[in-house]
Amino acid sequence: MAELAGAPDGALNIGSVCADRHVRLGRGAATAISWLGRRQERRDITYGELAEQSGRIARVLAGQGLEPGETVAVLLGRIPELYGAALGIWKAGGVYCPLFAAFGPGPIKARLELGKAAILITSDELYARKVASSRAALPHLRQVLLVGEDGAIAVLPQGCADLRALVAAAQPMEAVPTTPDAPAFLHFTSGTTGTPKGVLHPHRAVLAHLVTGRKVFGLTEADVFWCTADPGWVTSTSYGIIAPLVCGAALVADEAELEPRRWYGILHDEKVTAWYTTPTAIRTMMRYGAALARSYRENSLRVAASVGEPLNAEAVMWGQKALGVPFLDTWWQTETGAITIANGPGTDRRPGSMGRPLPGVEAVIMRCEAGTPKQVDGIDVVGELAIRTCWPSMFSGALGEETRYGDCFRDGWYFTGDLVKRDKDGFIWFVGRADDMIKCGGLQIGPFEVEGSLMDHPAVAEIGVVGKPDMLVREVPVAFVSLNPGFEAGDALRAELISYARQELGAGMAPREIHFVEELPKTNSGKIMRRVLKAKAMGEPDGGDILSTLPPCPGRYDDE
Repeated sequence: MAELAGAPDGALNIGSVCADRHVRLGRGAATAISWLGRRQERRDITYGELAEQSGRIARVLAGQGLEPGETVAVLLGRIPELYGAALGIWKAGGVYCPLFAAFGPGPIKARLELGKAAILITSDELYARKVASSRAALPHLRQVLLVGEDGAIAVLPQGCADLRALVAAAQPMEAVPTTPDAPAFLHFTSGTTGTPKGVLHPHRAVLAHLVTGRKVFGLTEADVFWCTADPGWVTSTSYGIIAPLVCGAALVADEAELEPRRWYGILHDEKVTAWYTTPTAIRTMMRYGAALARSYRENSLRVAASVGEPLNAEAVMWGQKALGVPFLDTWWQTETGAITIANGPGTDRRPGSMGRPLPGVEAVIMRCEAGTPKQVDGIDVVGELAIRTCWPSMFSGALGEETRYGDCFRDGWYFTGDLVKRDKDGFIWFVGRADDMIKCGGLQIGPFEVEGSLMDHPAVAEIGVVGKPDMLVREVPVAFVSLNPGFEAGDALRAELISYARQELGAGMAPREIHFVEELPKTNSGKIMRRVLKAKAMGEPDGGDILSTLPPCPGRYDDE
């Protein structure tokens, strides 16, 4: 895009266009990040400060011997250093690889190994609990840069350095002139399927973040944008860092986790104009009731959107009633790197649907005929969603999974693994993952359709539907339900829900069993772990060690 043109030799560096570019345009004094600490601390960081801080971090990384294309893993919460580190890594020509702080030592070690991380940036507390014990088994990890959790680090562990001290002594460095196709960020995805897979994206992905920031959220320099994603999730990289900064907006960074009253206060007090969150968070806020929402009804929201899992129509419209704007569902994957299908404002939305393809995205529905995928154009015909391989944020590789990477593509199309259908107006509706479909006799049952129907019952807060093996019809649908306050689990409610489902869906699609649970098992990004539910349905009391005992599904990637 013309906005990002002008770099010498066609270079494109995400760190530079997200910070230095705004300084060159005279916006150095504008707020880039409003950071809110978990103990009510607050710090506003300007674009000028962000440019300088990220330049200093780049200098530190270069001083540690970081070569272009090497991986720097970041294990931090939503603290100011997270944002400076991401931009600094890109400026130094490195590959930014965020990790979930909720992971234990084992998963973190596995990702550091697979990514061949040369440098790790983390807090002293997280290092002691989750990395120190495995450090000797990580030969690629040359250096660990620590951020003091509570200020200065009293005693540095052997083989570690104090990042804040090094940054304070460093001079800012100009961004390395990376090419658009140079690797920029690496996200590990495994979710419900087991073995982590590294999905790599290039610097040109920033073009898609700029376009979707403008088209989906309407972001300008006047906006305040809040993305609630965990730093380890690709949504945090794409929309919690890159998109708002490349668009010149001010982003809100809240260190604390979900607490509805705090979140309503942030929306109100920070005058958030664009909000991006998850169905899990929306349902949690819904459970706290309309009265709390109404007490914060006055806000500055212009647009609110959802990502991670399909959002049922009730939750979409709850946003309109509670906050004054409906939630707009968006669809994308770690592999697409940016939003590709979305609902828009006004008549350009359809509650309950994924939305329509964004400008520049060609999305079709494919069905396999005699072993060959063919495009289908019929209304409500179910098939696999495929996207023409021309969007700038398309993943450029799958670390250690080259064969799987190749299997995702055929004849110029990326096959997503999602089953969808299209209505007469061109809106696309999610049916289910290809490997989550329940084959019941002659029926193909999409879990989301069953879940969406039961979500309309006032007792249901969240629901996950899976297939349970059956000798007669191969599989039958089984539902796991968590309840809203005021409803009591028991045989009476179970019978009521099954009857309700039969009336809404018909006997063939309705769940044969309903199990009540306190909460559904989820990945770190909030997606329901259906394989754990399937194990429970099959009699494993705790779901078993399902992530290690079940083989991964061919061709499938999931967000963690």
